[in-house]
This record gives sequence, C-alpha cells and structure tokens, in this order.
Amino acid sequence: MNCVPVSLRLLLIALASGIGASSLAAAKKPEPAESRTQEELEAATRLQVFLDRANFSPGKLDGHYGDFTRKALALYRQSRGEPAQLSPATGENSATPPDVTGIDLASVGPALITYTVTDLDVQNVGAIPDKVRAQAKLKALPYRDAGEALAEKFHCDRAFLEQLNPGKTKIIKPGDQLAVPNVEPFEVATVKDLRPGSEITLPVANEIPDEAEAPTPKPDPGQASGTENVATVVDVDTKTNFLTVLEDTKLIAAYPVTIGSAQTKSPIGEYKVRGVAKLPKFRYDEEMLKHGERSSDFQMLPPGPNSPVGVIWIALDKKGIGLHGTRDPDSIGRSASHGCVRLANWDIVRLVARVKAGASVSIH
Repeated sequence: MNCVPVSLRLLLIALASGIGASSLAAAKKPEPAESRTQEELEAATRLQVFLDRANFSPGKLDGHYGDFTRKALALYRQSRGEPAQLSPATGENSATPPDVTGIDLASVGPALITYTVTDLDVQNVGAIPDKVRAQAKLKALPYRDAGEALAEKFHCDRAFLEQLNPGKTKIIKPGDQLAVPNVEPFEVATVKDLRPGSEITLPVANEIPDEAEAPTPKPDPGQASGTENVATVVDVDTKTNFLTVLEDTKLIAAYPVTIGSAQTKSPIGEYKVRGVAKLPKFRYDEEMLKHGERSSDFQMLPPGPNSPVGVIWIALDKKGIGLHGTRDPDSIGRSASHGCVRLANWDIVRLVARVKAGASVSIH
C-alpha cells in the first residue's frame, strides 16, 4: 500500500532481516528465574509495561527483553521521529537491556503492583471439554481457571504470573493478593460495551458474505469534531509478525500478530475493513481450516475468551478472513493461524477502537 511511509517500510524490513530474523519458535527456553535478580526482572517488566501502555505492544509480558519487546521499542521510537536503535538478534531470552535513552520509564511507576482478586475474576471460569463437538454444546467458552483469567487480564504470560506468585496460582479465590504487571487491565466483561466505528449484526465471525457492501459507520457522539475524515491504515508485515496502525501516515500503534501457517497462508493483498463482530460465534470447519475448502461437517462454537477467534472479529472484504483475538496468547508470533491474522485479546480490543468500516488493511 503506497500510503505507508517509506521510512516505516524500511524499518520493518530491517526488523525482518535483523532482530526479526530469529524465529520465536526456535528461541531458547526462558532463562531460569534464579539467574536474574528481582531488580533485573522488574527492569525488563517496566519497559514492557511502558510499551504496552503506549500502544506499542510487546505481546505477552514475561519480564524478558525478547524480540517483540525490542521490535515494539524500535517502532515506538519510529513513531516519535527518532532513529530506530535496532539491536542484533539475540534470541527471546537475552538478558542484555536494549538502549532506553530518552524513554521515560519512571512514568510507569512500579512495574509490579499488588492486586486483590475479586468475585468477578472467578465468575467467567468453567470446564471446557477437549472435543470440538462437545464444546459446541456449551453456551460459552469461558476461562478454564482463575489463573488463566488473571494472566490475560494483566497481559502476561501464565508462567510469568506463576513466577511472580510462587505457590499461589494453583488455587485462586476472591480476596487473594497477587503480584501482577502494572498495565491497564483487560476486562472481558466490557467487550460487549465496546463502541467500534461499525459493527456487524451477524453473530458468526466467519459467516459474513463477501459480496456484502461495507456498512457506513455511524458517527460516534463522543468523537472529537474533525476526526471523521482521518485516513486509517492497518499494515500487517508477515516477516516481522507485527501489525502497525497509521492515521494520516502517522504511526500511532503496533501489535504483534500470528499469521497463517505454511498450510493456510494469510492472504497477501490489499483489503478493507467490513465491520466488527463482538463476542462472535465461530463456524469450526476442519476442512476449511486445514485446506481452505468449506464442508457440511462443521460445528458452531459459542463465544467467549476461549473461542478460537477470541473476543473480537474484524471482518475484511474477503469471505472468512479477518483480524481477530485468540484463546492462546502464547501462540502470538508463530505461523499458526488458519489464514487470518491473530492478536492477543487485550490487543484486539485496543485495535478495534482505532478502525472503522472502510479502513485499509495491507497484508504483505
């Protein structure tokens, strides 16, 4: 897409050939917690929290200077008109801090805070059977346990939550106090109240007919005057596994993504946003997911944070293809999607606030 600035294209190419060259799937296992001091862990977490708050997401927070953290930092600097300080590819678990000169990390406050578990935190929890056919009989696909719910609420790695709270996460109940990253919490209960620029009334994420016209977005009464004509471009780079958002060519946000696998590749091309479905049902067709061919043997899965498409589906003007959430934030960054572009649930709800029907999406 020609409206993406050349400088940003060059940066993404540099990311792909430099720090993006090391595959997350091939990265080393996280270094043992005991090999780092608490101060070092909190320093890495503080940078991740800073980037997360700035809408340049490092993906799941895990207290490491991983590839996504370094990419997000480079893109954040790019958004401020600064030269990108790209570090050599050192793998996901490098203990070497990146250059944070000029970054106001003190604005974060404490990297970790103490959170008291509430009744609401354990309400959207329930057993989920392994078989898809059995899942289709449920009314919803909730979190499997409170630990999974709280890890997603605070944008973090489940293992990291356990590392921060040794011996406290196997059984979590209201009133328990846990150390968590100091981010803006993701609340699945508020998804239904999101006000994206345009919604699709059809409740099934991947059942939107591709011949339908994109709906005209209704003006948002809370929107500032003069912002209706802002040109929004969503750019998905399949080499760096990053999605960037530009408003009138200005880089304003970036989120790590999972793209299509070798079997079902993400469709390269230029698209438009059709609209948004919140907490949608999902048509699970194994033949479609594996081979791109629809069959009569499918299951209709209910909505919920453990839906294969997470809590949001942003439909594109190509049948069955969208930007969506995930039930597995650990998979972000690996080529594992069934042709779509997948984000963590806490990132897709922030993206949806920035796109309207008709917004341009470039996948390359």
